[in-house]
Order: sequence, then structure tokens, then C-alpha cells
Amino acid sequence: HRTSYVVLSDDSVLPDYQQEGGSQGTANTLYEACARNNTLALRKVLERGVTKEEVMKVDHNGWTGLMVACYKGFLEIVQHLHHCPYLDINHQDNDGNTALMIASQAGHTITVTYILNYYPGADTEIRDCRGFTALIKAAMQGRDDVVSSLVMAGADLNAVDSTKQKCARDWALKTGRYETLNRLRRLNLRPRAEQFAESYVPEWPELKVLVAKAMANKSASQKITQRIKSTFGFNFPRDPQENGVLDHMVRITTSIHSPLVATGCRPLCPTSPPEVGKRRLAVPELAKKHSEKELGESSVCHSNSSVSSIIPHIHSAETIATSCCVDTERRGSIISIASTGVRTFIPRHMAHRNSVFPSGCIPKIQIVKSGEPTPKKEKKRKRHKGHLEPPIWKYKAEKQEKKKAEKEKEKTKKEKKQKKQKK
Repeated sequence: HRTSYVVLSDDSVLPDYQQEGGSQGTANTLYEACARNNTLALRKVLERGVTKEEVMKVDHNGWTGLMVACYKGFLEIVQHLHHCPYLDINHQDNDGNTALMIASQAGHTITVTYILNYYPGADTEIRDCRGFTALIKAAMQGRDDVVSSLVMAGADLNAVDSTKQKCARDWALKTGRYETLNRLRRLNLRPRAEQFAESYVPEWPELKVLVAKAMANKSASQKITQRIKSTFGFNFPRDPQENGVLDHMVRITTSIHSPLVATGCRPLCPTSPPEVGKRRLAVPELAKKHSEKELGESSVCHSNSSVSSIIPHIHSAETIATSCCVDTERRGSIISIASTGVRTFIPRHMAHRNSVFPSGCIPKIQIVKSGEPTPKKEKKRKRHKGHLEPPIWKYKAEKQEKKKAEKEKEKTKKEKKQKKQKK
């Protein structure tokens, strides 16, 4: 029991990290900007240029700035370091942890997915000093979404550690992560993501069979039994049927080619969907492997609720910045990315810092007073006696009666005062 506790303790998997100094002071180096989650300082550091020693500077745990950002969940820092030169994504700390392991252990799903999609060469099978992979660490901590991302990116489910010779399933069972174990079983049942074609008919395949069965001619005995079942039968709540209409609706509405949902992504290789055990290439690796024309022809664009193939161009951040606006002072949000000169697919949230104006620059807004006069309120029209009137609530009628009584009292008081003054 003692040995298993040592292996499963948080300290043995991930060191207890405390950054000294907090967020006070100015961040002058790349590591300080990452540790303090200061994106502006990081952009300035990348603009002026960095050396390999500055990028790979480590602390007492052997962590780089990227690893600190992965541990604390600083997603913007991880995104800005995407184009940083001399960055080793597979760098291991004193205990053998990589940035992917740290993010998986901490449960930062978006960070893990971003590393797998945009950091070329991110290895999922690197082991720490105890033989744990990123998948085993995520399974031990019950990070279900992280486990799904790693498995669909090609992480080995059968990889075992060097101390207990157990895989991710065994560690999930040993640590009581039954939801994670159930997630792994469900992924094995359907190991390949479904990709519907553009000509897919969004109709349940079994619907025609059921309609034909219901409309078929029935004998007298069958009609009698159906009536008896409908009158004396009880409808108890049941779980959804496997591969039933609910499963079909979920599949067609979450598919990339679905005609029902306008997705906010553009798959580079829709003919090669993610699959369990199949290594998924990062976006920069796909851009190097395939030409722009191949990626453009295979890309999918949703417009006006219809699916159509288009040929998008692979823009660099520099071209986006110059085509956006000529003013150089207003292009500071993407100069750090454009300075690298790397031509690659850039997420929209990285090409600009303002989510309202995707072009990257804020337009000048002039407020002009309207020359037309403000319209006057129309007077309420008098209701005709012959027309129907809406009903008046009881409490409203009582309020109106009270107001009338108060007005009459005030009138009588004024009349009495006027009579007294005349006398």
C-alpha cells in the first residue's frame, strides 16, 4: 500500500510548483512574461528577437516558460509561443515531464488540443522517470476530455509504465476513475470519427423500414393484439436505443460535413478523420506535406447553410496585417507573429486581439447628429363606443376608482376654499 501511494501521489507525478515574486514588477525576459501571463511583454520580447538560451531558460524544476504556462493554464501564452524559434516542445524537466504531460496532468483540455494541433513534433509517447506517458497521467487524474484528445491524436493505449507494468486502462481502474474507463471503452467501440459526404441525406436509415411495417396490411388477430397492447400497456421511461434516432441526430448535427450546422472550423484533410491509434499531424506539418492547392481543394466551407468546397489561400500574419490597414501603429497586435515570416494557418484569435473586428484593426467611428427632428409621441386615440375594448383587471379598476375619488375630494376642497375666500 505504501509503494502504491508513493507512485500515485501528486508530487510523484507533477512537482508542486510555486512561482516566486508573483505578478509584480516588469517582465523583461521570455520566461518572466510566460510565468506572469503577460502577453504584451511576451510580444515585445518576440519582436526584438530571442536567442536559444533565452527561450530554453529553465527554473529550479527544469521548467521552461512554456511549461509554466501549460501548468497554470495560460492559453494565450501557449498560443503566442506557437511561432517562437528555438522552442523544443519535447523538452523534459528534472522528473522527465514535457509540456504536453504537464498540461494533460493539470487537465487543461484546450491547451492540450492546441499543442497537438499547432506544435509540430509533439511526441505523445515520451516517458518520465517512472515510465508514465501523458495518456497515463491524464487517466490517473480522471481528465476525460484530455484522454479523448490524446487517444484521437494517436497516443498508444497499450503503453505501460516501467514501475507497475500497467497501461492507461489499468491505472484508471486502480485509481477509481471509472468515468475515464468508460470513455476509453466508448472510444474503442467507435474508433473512427464519422465523416458524412456532401450528398448525405439527413434521414434516419431505419425510418423507411418502420413506416413500411406500420403501413402494412394486418390480419384481424394482429389488429386485436395491437388494440389490447395500446389500451392495457404501460409506458415506462427507458434509455435511448442504441443506433436509434437520437444517436443519428447527434451524428448528423456534429459532423463537419453536416448540412444542419454551420461549423466554425475548416478541416484541412476531411477525407482523413481522426482515429484511435492513428497519429494526427499538426497544422504546420500538413502545410509542409501538402501543397496549397491540395489543401484548398480538400477544404470545406459553410456558407448560407450549405456545404461547398472552396480554395482558400494560406495567408501569413504579415499579409493579413498589411492587407488589413496601412497604418503601422494599429498593426501591433500581430507584428510579433508576422516578424517570424512563417507561412502557415493561423487561428483567427491569434491574427488579432479584438474579437469584434476580425480584420485586426479597429475602424474609426464618427458620430454625426441627425438633421431630422426627433419624432413626437402620438396622442392616444379615443376609443369608439361601438368597438370592443380589452378587459380591465380587477386591481386596475380599483386603482382607477381610488384615483377618481381622490380627484373628487381635491375638487371639493378647492371649491370650499374658494367659497370661504369670497365670503
